[in-house]
Order: sequence, then structure tokens, then C-alpha cells
Amino acid sequence: MYAGPDCNAENNMQKVLKEIEGKTNRNAQFKTVIALILKGEEYFFEGVVKGEILKEKKGKDGFGYDPIFRPVVYKESFAEMSIAQKNEISHRGLAVKKLVKFLASL
Repeated sequence: MYAGPDCNAENNMQKVLKEIEGKTNRNAQFKTVIALILKGEEYFFEGVVKGEILKEKKGKDGFGYDPIFRPVVYKESFAEMSIAQKNEISHRGLAVKKLVKFLASL
């Protein structure tokens, strides 16, 4: 819905790029929180990846905002990375690793 009711990933990326065109602060982050309720207790597992919004799309893989997001200390956008490399550092991957570690400790 970001770019309108009939939007798609391309429309969303183009809207972001247009809205921050000319801006020098292009810092961004993705965040995932997984919630687990186990025996009435709530647990939350968070994954965050910090990075920046590029000035143009780079790469063809991935989905969503991957072509315009580059994680800190990397030269590639998410869309230029292999799936394995992206999963190692992605917000979703980090949150899932924390959940798996928690479940293994039970």
C-alpha cells in the first residue's frame, strides 16, 4: 500500500527513491520480530540489519526493497548477494537463529 492500492515492489522502490532523492542521510534498517507464546509466556526474537538506501537499483535477485538496500560494511545490495549470504545477515535470518537457539535450550 506504500505506493498506492495497486502497487507492487517496483512502485514502492521508485517511490522511496523519489522521496529521498538528493538526501545525504540514506541510513535505513530492516527489522523482524518473531513472537512466541509458550505455556502462557511471551518471548520475542529480534533481528535487525542496518544499511543504506542506494541511489539506484542494483542486482536482480531477492524481492521487495532488496535492489535498493545495501547492508553496512558490504559493497553489494541484498539483490546482488547469494541467497546464502543474504540469509546469514538478514533481519529474518537473525531473528530465526535466536528463536532456534531458544527452542534448542528448552
